[in-house]
Amino acid sequence: MTDKLSRSSVDHLRALVGFDTVSHRSNLALIDYLEGVLGTLGARLLRIEDDSGEKANLLASFGPTDRPGYILSGHTDVVPVDGQNWTTDPFDLTERDGRLYGRGATDMKGFLACCLAMAPKMAAAPLRSPLHIAFSYDEEVGCLGVRDIIKTLGAWDVKPLGCIIGEPTSMQIVTSHKAKRAFRGVVTGTPGHSSRAPNFVNAVDFAAEFLVELRRLGREIEETGPRDPLFDVPFTTTHVGLIEGGEALNIVPENCRFEFEFRALPNEDVDAMAAHMQQFAETELLARMQAISPHADFRLEPIMSYPGLDTAPEEDIVVLAKKLAGRNDHQKVAYGTEGGLFSKTGGIPAVVCGPGDIGRAHKADEYITRHELAACEAFIDALIAHAS
Repeated sequence: MTDKLSRSSVDHLRALVGFDTVSHRSNLALIDYLEGVLGTLGARLLRIEDDSGEKANLLASFGPTDRPGYILSGHTDVVPVDGQNWTTDPFDLTERDGRLYGRGATDMKGFLACCLAMAPKMAAAPLRSPLHIAFSYDEEVGCLGVRDIIKTLGAWDVKPLGCIIGEPTSMQIVTSHKAKRAFRGVVTGTPGHSSRAPNFVNAVDFAAEFLVELRRLGREIEETGPRDPLFDVPFTTTHVGLIEGGEALNIVPENCRFEFEFRALPNEDVDAMAAHMQQFAETELLARMQAISPHADFRLEPIMSYPGLDTAPEEDIVVLAKKLAGRNDHQKVAYGTEGGLFSKTGGIPAVVCGPGDIGRAHKADEYITRHELAACEAFIDALIAHAS
């Protein structure tokens, strides 16, 4: 056995964390590593590059080609560490008291490491149903890479039976997550001396009016909209995360930009919410702005969109995942995953189940434990037995 074949999940996690795959950087070095490990085991490999050639997905398959099987799916990118107060190097896995610290340790290179550690068993097992591992790029910025994976799967003669997304759920079975729609507001006013402010279009003022309406809509949805108590946040939410504008206090701001989002229950009409805000911008704000200056403008630009996941508890993939995890319950979560795309775009039933706690993700000193990795390995081992 080569060193690569005998590596534990911790060994693989150390290697994976060492690749700085923050979303705005290339992930090709990490893909090369995956191909080296899985290719040595005899996996069928398919690299799917983006248009720039700087990013790639990887599909690795074990077992027969003429039967439906199961997908284990995870993303290779991580969120930035800029401005975070790490006590260790975020791209050098560090162990303290059974905790393994590093960017992506929980979200979600821990799951990928478990897949790699269990790959020799996949290769050696007499699989009746194939097992596929899907590694995607740029999940953190809009589930971008997985769309090409799903397109590829759609051209297969035999469609997979189901998909398990390994996002951190503490190995609980998640059947549903919210949809997300995100937008950038770009407001263009007219500058001038603040002593004559009413003669100009204040871009910050009009952006603020828009955001007040967004907050009003969010409160209305919270008070009177649909609720689902299985979600940790049981209603659709609105949120503004970024805003910038203006140059100096005594200059009427010419420009203002902001970013906002809807996180909607899976079957809510998020398009109608977005349309309401678009109409408010056009009818309540832009008309007043252009009455002062025809050059004023208020645009909403889409940034990100992915569908919610809503897999029925009686679906085979849910029943199987519960059996593999030794659980009878399931949960719903407010954060998003690639599961909604597998389900709604690809027609492949999906659940979310992976090691680690989502509460540690995107923070300084992100970590996962050896115990959590072992629980994930046991889950994958049970899947291998089921498929054999």
